[in-house]
Amino acid sequence: MKMGKPGWVILGAFLGSYGLKILTSKDAKGFYTHCTAGVLRMKDQVVKDFTVLGENCGDIGADAKAINEKRAAAEESRVIENAREVVKEADEKEKAKKAKT
Repeated sequence: MKMGKPGWVILGAFLGSYGLKILTSKDAKGFYTHCTAGVLRMKDQVVKDFTVLGENCGDIGADAKAINEKRAAAEESRVIENAREVVKEADEKEKAKKAKT
Protein backbone atom coordinates (compact mmCIF):
# COMPACT_ATOMS: atom_id res chain seq x y z
CA MET A 1 0.00 0.00 0.00
CA LYS A 2 1.42 3.34 -1.05
CA MET A 3 1.02 6.36 1.16
CA GLY A 4 1.14 9.88 -0.18
CA LYS A 5 2.84 12.85 1.40
CA PRO A 6 -0.24 13.92 3.36
CA GLY A 7 -0.49 10.42 4.83
CA TRP A 8 3.11 10.55 6.03
CA VAL A 9 2.53 13.97 7.55
CA ILE A 10 -0.57 12.77 9.41
CA LEU A 11 1.25 9.62 10.58
CA GLY A 12 4.21 11.72 11.77
CA ALA A 13 1.95 14.09 13.68
CA PHE A 14 0.09 11.16 15.23
CA LEU A 15 3.29 9.35 16.29
CA GLY A 16 4.87 12.60 17.46
CA SER A 17 1.99 13.61 19.71
CA TYR A 18 1.43 10.14 21.18
CA GLY A 19 5.17 9.50 21.34
CA LEU A 20 5.59 12.67 23.35
CA LYS A 21 2.80 11.61 25.71
CA ILE A 22 4.43 8.20 26.13
CA LEU A 23 7.89 9.68 26.73
CA THR A 24 6.58 12.11 29.36
CA SER A 25 4.33 9.60 31.16
CA LYS A 26 4.80 8.58 34.78
CA ASP A 27 5.86 5.06 33.77
CA ALA A 28 8.49 6.41 31.38
CA LYS A 29 9.80 8.75 34.06
CA GLY A 30 10.20 5.77 36.42
CA PHE A 31 12.02 3.87 33.66
CA TYR A 32 14.37 6.82 33.07
CA THR A 33 15.01 7.07 36.82
CA HIS A 34 15.91 3.38 37.07
CA CYS A 35 18.17 3.61 34.01
CA THR A 36 19.92 6.66 35.44
CA ALA A 37 20.39 4.91 38.80
CA GLY A 38 21.93 1.93 36.98
CA VAL A 39 24.28 4.16 35.05
CA LEU A 40 25.38 5.90 38.26
CA ARG A 41 26.06 2.52 39.92
CA MET A 42 28.04 1.46 36.89
CA LYS A 43 30.00 4.73 36.98
CA ASP A 44 30.88 4.17 40.64
CA GLN A 45 32.09 0.64 39.89
CA VAL A 46 34.18 1.84 36.94
CA VAL A 47 35.79 4.51 39.13
CA LYS A 48 36.60 1.86 41.78
CA ASP A 49 38.04 -0.45 39.11
CA PHE A 50 40.24 2.30 37.71
CA THR A 51 41.43 3.20 41.21
CA VAL A 52 42.46 -0.41 41.85
CA LEU A 53 44.07 -0.59 38.42
CA GLY A 54 46.03 2.61 39.10
CA GLU A 55 47.23 1.28 42.45
CA ASN A 56 48.32 -1.99 40.83
CA CYS A 57 50.14 -0.13 38.07
CA GLY A 58 51.96 1.93 40.68
CA ASP A 59 53.03 -1.25 42.48
CA ILE A 60 54.13 -2.84 39.23
CA GLY A 61 56.09 0.27 38.28
CA ALA A 62 57.85 0.37 41.66
CA ASP A 63 58.71 -3.34 41.43
CA ALA A 64 60.03 -2.93 37.89
CA LYS A 65 62.16 0.02 38.98
CA ALA A 66 63.62 -2.05 41.85
CA ILE A 67 64.40 -4.92 39.46
CA ASN A 68 66.14 -2.55 37.03
CA GLU A 69 68.17 -0.95 39.84
CA LYS A 70 69.22 -4.41 41.06
CA ARG A 71 70.25 -5.41 37.52
CA ALA A 72 72.17 -2.17 37.05
CA ALA A 73 74.02 -2.73 40.34
CA ALA A 74 74.87 -6.31 39.31
CA GLU A 75 76.07 -5.11 35.89
CA GLU A 76 78.18 -2.40 37.51
CA SER A 77 79.73 -4.99 39.86
CA ARG A 78 80.47 -7.25 36.89
CA VAL A 79 82.10 -4.39 34.97
CA ILE A 80 84.20 -3.43 37.99
CA GLU A 81 85.30 -7.04 38.50
CA ASN A 82 86.23 -7.33 34.81
CA ALA A 83 88.20 -4.09 35.06
CA ARG A 84 90.08 -5.44 38.11
CA GLU A 85 90.95 -8.60 36.18
CA VAL A 86 92.18 -6.57 33.22
CA VAL A 87 94.30 -4.38 35.52
CA LYS A 88 95.66 -7.48 37.31
CA GLU A 89 96.58 -9.11 33.97
CA ALA A 90 98.23 -5.91 32.80
CA ASP A 91 100.23 -5.69 36.05
CA GLU A 92 101.33 -9.31 35.68
CA LYS A 93 102.42 -8.71 32.09
CA GLU A 94 104.29 -5.59 33.20
CA LYS A 95 106.04 -7.52 36.00
CA ALA A 96 106.92 -10.33 33.58
CA LYS A 97 108.31 -7.80 31.13
CA LYS A 98 110.42 -6.15 33.85
CA ALA A 99 111.66 -9.53 35.03
CA LYS A 100 112.89 -10.35 31.53
CA THR A 101 114.87 -7.16 31.27
